[in-house]
Parts: sequence; C-alpha cells; structure tokens
Amino acid sequence: MAAGGPRLPDPVLFEIFLYLDAPDVLAVGLVCRQWRAVSRDEFLWKELFYRYYRVSRDVPRHPAAVSWYDEFQRLYDTIPCVEVQALKEHNDQVLHLSFSHSGCLFASCSKDCTVKIWSNELDISLQHSSNMRPYNWSYTQFSQFNSDDSLLLVSGVFVGPHNSSSGEIAVISMENFTLLSRVRNKPYDVFGCWLNETNLISGNLHRIGRITSCSVLWLNNAFQGIESENVNVVKRLFKIQNLNASTIRTVMVADCSRYDSPDLLLDYEEQLAASSTCPVFDLGSDSEEEEAKPKQPPEPAVQELPDAGGVPAEDGLQQFFDDIMEGRVRPAMTETELETKVAELFVRNRTKPPEPNLLPTDSSSKTKYLIFTTGCLTYSPHQIGIKRILPHQMTTAGPVLGEERRSDEFFDSLDHVIDIHGHIIGMGLSPDHRYLYVNSRAWPRDCVISDPMQPPPIAEEIDLHVFDLKTMKEVKRALRAHRAYTPNEECFFIFLDVSRDFVASGAEDRHGYIWDRHYNICLAKLQHDNVVNSVAFSPVEQELLLTASDDTTIKVWRSPRAVRVRQARRPRPRKLLFSWLMNQKS
Repeated sequence: MAAGGPRLPDPVLFEIFLYLDAPDVLAVGLVCRQWRAVSRDEFLWKELFYRYYRVSRDVPRHPAAVSWYDEFQRLYDTIPCVEVQALKEHNDQVLHLSFSHSGCLFASCSKDCTVKIWSNELDISLQHSSNMRPYNWSYTQFSQFNSDDSLLLVSGVFVGPHNSSSGEIAVISMENFTLLSRVRNKPYDVFGCWLNETNLISGNLHRIGRITSCSVLWLNNAFQGIESENVNVVKRLFKIQNLNASTIRTVMVADCSRYDSPDLLLDYEEQLAASSTCPVFDLGSDSEEEEAKPKQPPEPAVQELPDAGGVPAEDGLQQFFDDIMEGRVRPAMTETELETKVAELFVRNRTKPPEPNLLPTDSSSKTKYLIFTTGCLTYSPHQIGIKRILPHQMTTAGPVLGEERRSDEFFDSLDHVIDIHGHIIGMGLSPDHRYLYVNSRAWPRDCVISDPMQPPPIAEEIDLHVFDLKTMKEVKRALRAHRAYTPNEECFFIFLDVSRDFVASGAEDRHGYIWDRHYNICLAKLQHDNVVNSVAFSPVEQELLLTASDDTTIKVWRSPRAVRVRQARRPRPRKLLFSWLMNQKS
C-alpha cells in the first residue's frame, strides 16, 4: 500500500474479520475505528472474499464488478434467501413453477390436478385455478408461457382406457382462461414446449420390439379447434429410433440468435472442457463416437455387414440371420442383444444423416436447437440429444406426416449428443440460451451395463453440469451441494432455473439451493419440510425466487436488499395512527 494511505488492521483483528459472517463484519465495522480506516481497501476485501467464500484464486472478479467491496456486498445482499411469503392454496405436492416473460404472472402445477395462475405483485395472490380432472387427468406436471404471454402450455398425466397412463398437453388462453386445445403427449415426461408464439412440440412413442421403439416429435398449432379444416394444424418434425429401452424425454428449445452477446460469459475455465469427465461427441464422425462411448466388454464375435459394396440392408439382414441359423456366428448373444443388433442393422440405411455444420455461424441466425434427454445403453436418460430446427420447419404449413422425405429414409439422426454417464434428473437454459445446465446422478466409474433393464446404481450426490451450446463443450466444474435418495426406478425430475448471475435447483434433501454462476459457489440453502421439486427466478428480478415442494407449499424468497426496499415502501404504523387521529379531529 502506498505510504500515507490508511493502514491495515493488526493481524489478529484481520483474521477475526475474515471468519465473521458478512452482516457481522459490517456491524463490527460501525464501531471499529480501525475497520473504518480500511473499509474500502481493495486488498482487504479481496482477501476477505476469497477466504470467506472459499473461491479458488484462479477465478477472476466478476466482469461486471467495480470493486471487491461491491462484489462482496452483491453476494450477501442480493441473494433471494429471505422467506417473505408461503402460498398454501394447493392441497397436494407442488411439482412445477413457471414465470411469464413479463414477470407479472406465474403458474404452478400440482398432484392436486390443478394449474394455478398467480399475480406477482407486492404480495402474491391467486388469480385463477383450472381443474383438469374433468379431462381425465391424474395430475398436472409442467407449464410454460409462450413468448408474448398470451397462452399457457400445461402438461399432465392422462388416464386412458383400461387405466393406462399417457401424457396430454393443454393450451389455455391468458385473456379469459379458456381451454383452447388438447394434444396427446407420450411418454408423459416429454413435457412439451413452445417453438414459437403459436406452435408447440409434443411427442409420441411407437413400440417396435421389447426394447426397441421410435419417438416421433410433432409440431402442433395451438388453435386446433379454431383453424380451418383446410389448414394443417399438426406436422411431423422428427422421427428418431430408440435402442435398449431408451426414449426421448424432456424436450426444450434453445434460440441461437443471442450466442454472440450472452448475459454472462463463463470462459475463464474453458481449458477445463478439454479434460471434461462428460464426453461430448458428434454423431457425424464414427471415430469420435467410438472414443466417447464408455468402455464396454468385448462383444461376442458377430459378422458385421459390409459398409461398402452396395449391399442392401435387407440382404445383409438375411445373411446375418442365415449365419445365426447355420452356426457361423457364436451363440453368445442374449435375446436383448440380438434385438438391439437387428435394430441397428435395419436402421443403418434408413436414417437421414446429421445436419452439417451444427454450430451457428453468425449471431443473426434464426436457427433453433431442439434439446432433449435420451440414451443408448439403458432406459434411464443418460444422454442429451440435440437436433437443429431449420426455419422452414417452424410452421405447420406444408407437407404433413413427413411426405417430403424419401420413402427409404425412415428415421432422423441426431446432430449432436452429450453423454453424461449418469441419470439425468433436470435441465435448464440460461436466459440467453447460451448455456445448458444439467442435474445428474452419476453412475459408478467404469461401470458395465449388460442389461438395459438394469441400469447401474446412481449416486446420492447431484452433479450440476454446465455446457456451452455455442461450442458444444462442458465449461466449469460440476456444481455440488444438493442430494437425492430415490433409486433408478423411482427417480423423478427436479426442475432447476437459471438467472443472469445465479442458478438454483431443488433437491430431495428438503432444501432448495442457489449458486453463483461466475464463481461456481453455493450461496444459500432454502428450507422446506419435504422434497423441493422446482424453483423459478423472476425473469425481470433475479432477487425474487420461488420454490415448490412436496409439502404442498410454494415459498417466496427475496434478497435482504429487496426486503429492506419493500419495508421502506410500506406505511409505518405510527404514521397511520397519526393520520387517523388527525382525521378524527377534523
């Protein structure tokens, strides 16, 4: 420090300050003359920041921060960790929360089979409740507002004939809360999502064999009951083969147009992506695919179909079966392995190749990515599939049911796959759609999957991975703190949410969690009495967070700063009493 400047406190006092809680530090500072002398000293606040929050010294200061003092203040004063309201209008587990883009409304879904619309004012109040039981729903599980907040997509579990359960999507008008249309959605945990203002994506599943199926993703017009019968209201987007009992689930759409101007860049640890524990590979390259797959035991020797020579797939399959019948193939294959092998051979020449050059080339690109969970080894979702949606595919106008495709191209291939090596239980996009955050429960290292119906055991610790959708690489180390306890067959989705500076998630340990996106540190635990299923930041005010729990409540959390502002706005009781007395006198 330059001569003549304020001197540092003695070492003992300095250590005391380092280990005090942040509010205590400021309280002591009010009465400590030595602290006042150095209260804005950058060296002191930098040391205090790194030690108090246990941040690696390789991590630079937040790019928007003016000083270490302001950064310390931001992290303890702007985290939505103060409970200000508990909403108890649901009478069963609350599963999901979603804000409108304006932040004026939010929706909640519950096991009580209602979707409730709330008004986000100074005190949150219930505006409308829709009961979906008259439509044979078991419960509502997910909701999403369209881009202009005029429509609400609600996804739920539908009870069909013979008590079979599937999914259904309902579209509700926000003008008068009327039901506009209903669309089947199978499996129900596809959830569904908006592609644009009036078109939504749903799924369907067709069984081909015991562990083989195909998923069809549909584009639906929200106004199906209103449009003319001469206008297409539904169109097939993609048809994708599923192996080893896997299916497509949890669809969402990422807009590539803002990739070059993100809200927050996470590039100071890009070098860690090269040594990522979650391999990312492009399906357009056989060599990369082989390198990225988890090591499996050697397959029984099977005669492969030649890639060259123009042998039709049908002839190759016939030769393959002949080899089995005549004993030229060693009979070490189970029925499950045989079905998978046949499905792979059959689809080889019946799949459209991936789109070239997946990565966006300019910021004005109108390209969107369809993102979903999938798999290739077992039924539990352990991969993220990415498929580019081109501009001409973003409308239901044009050919229906895929008539524009060649008859011999039955399936669409994925443009990109991210292998998580664990059970995926949650996904969320950053507000600029640049980064994808993924909750997963890891498999044991070097585990071997021999039966797709028996996935490996999963860890109790939840890993929160971060992927850059512009580079298709993992950035940052996985965030940890939250836990889950259910086994594979009972594992359920835990919804997370991302704001400009923070990421939040629920957990099965009866808490919600908040992390700082830049520093990769856990900042707050938000307590409930049961599992926390969903969290949601206000899109216009990241100091407001909602949490939904199996304890049937929705809790409203605000930052200490926001609480002080709210209290300042409320009229003081003394002033009200004085006004009443003055009115009585007059």
